[in-house]
Amino acid sequence: MSALALAAPSQSVLAAEDLSMFGTDPWWLIALKAVFCFAFMMLTVLLSIVFERKIVGWMQLRIGPNRHGPWGMLQSLADGVKLMLKEDITVKGSDKLVYLLAPVIGAVPAFMAIAVIPFGPADNEISVFGHRTTMQLTDMPVAVLFILATASIASYGVVLAGWSSGSTYPLLGGVRATAQIISYEIAMGLSFAAVFLYSGSMSTSTIVAEQADGWFAYLLPVSFLIYLVSMVGEAHRAPFDMPESEGDLVAGFQTEYSSIKFAMFMLTEYIHLVTVSALAVTLFLGGWRAPAPISTWWEGANHGWWPMLWFTAKLAVLIFVFVWLRGTLPRVRYDQFMTLGWKLLIPVALVWLMLVATVRAMRNEGYDYSEVVYWVAGTALGLLLITFVIDFFRGGGDDDSESEGPPGDGRPAKDGAFDPMAGGFPVPPLPGQKPPPVPRRPSRAGRDREPVAAGTTDGTESKGADGA
Repeated sequence: MSALALAAPSQSVLAAEDLSMFGTDPWWLIALKAVFCFAFMMLTVLLSIVFERKIVGWMQLRIGPNRHGPWGMLQSLADGVKLMLKEDITVKGSDKLVYLLAPVIGAVPAFMAIAVIPFGPADNEISVFGHRTTMQLTDMPVAVLFILATASIASYGVVLAGWSSGSTYPLLGGVRATAQIISYEIAMGLSFAAVFLYSGSMSTSTIVAEQADGWFAYLLPVSFLIYLVSMVGEAHRAPFDMPESEGDLVAGFQTEYSSIKFAMFMLTEYIHLVTVSALAVTLFLGGWRAPAPISTWWEGANHGWWPMLWFTAKLAVLIFVFVWLRGTLPRVRYDQFMTLGWKLLIPVALVWLMLVATVRAMRNEGYDYSEVVYWVAGTALGLLLITFVIDFFRGGGDDDSESEGPPGDGRPAKDGAFDPMAGGFPVPPLPGQKPPPVPRRPSRAGRDREPVAAGTTDGTESKGADGA
């Protein structure tokens, strides 16, 4: 809150967008940039896969890839070749056209977001074959909305794959993916809205330029944390990988896919991982700008080809966070996941957006820093007091909280019983509930048995061949 109030009142509501340097490159340079963006995504994906296996293996005290190439660095390439050479199976009961198009719909739009991600300053800093150009393929006044649109289109591939397979588990995975995308894109969009209010633009290059005096990660910390959680859910990564949960859905939406089609879904997942990480770097971590300790004593850190190094380093850190989460956290229950999105992230993002808008409006009206602090702190304390009073009066019925509820609602009865089939499907016990004991076969250790002689089954001694 205090960081928000430090914005100068003379700062204009909308940042001046100078996109005149885009669209002036010759056709060959545009094609070269497009090839570079595609190669950057593919190389980053290949390295992300192999490093994820090596890092998770290191975290779990086991050996990671170490056979294909030096230090196992070509493991991803070997997996790609193996998948392309495997038998390609088409499900007989599927919708053939949609079944075949779903991997393409998922993979192709995922590459498009990198087109508006800046790798360097937008003022013709570098020279390519004697031609001055920007370190960005293109930009537009609504570049962030373009990224959200392409990500949404790519998610249709997952939904269509689950529906077109003609199988139960893929359909459930597609339905889960639909609810997951809708839920977490709302929180993600609200976190972006705070960035738009503070930067005054939706252009990626302008947003990075507005972070010259401070990264939005600590100027807008709540938006940054909300986006970190939302981007994990958006990318279907552990611990939020319910659409492909192997514990209950076999492989989810991609159960009926094999060979190159399965490889395209795997590629789409990791492309989303790189895309959401690159977007986080651009919107919250200063983009291509060098960290403060470096940029303060080295004047040329943000010029030339160096910005690409800082951008790639920040991207690698966020990808490591993805891997770290996968290696440490177990998969959450689906109802817990939806509760987190709808009951926590979205309300917090709405309140934070209102706070950011209020602070920006007051600073634009010329209010002093102390006045902004008083108003915002007073409003926050008032809301906290109201919620405390509501919780206090609501807590008056705590004595009835242990009372028996309606049949099948999962609440413990007076005798402490627990209904494991509440709602018609198996549910785990809630805090304070005890599941019924599991019926077990009585132990045979204490049973009295007659001693049985060796070689017989009825307790009589066996006789020899001569009858003695």
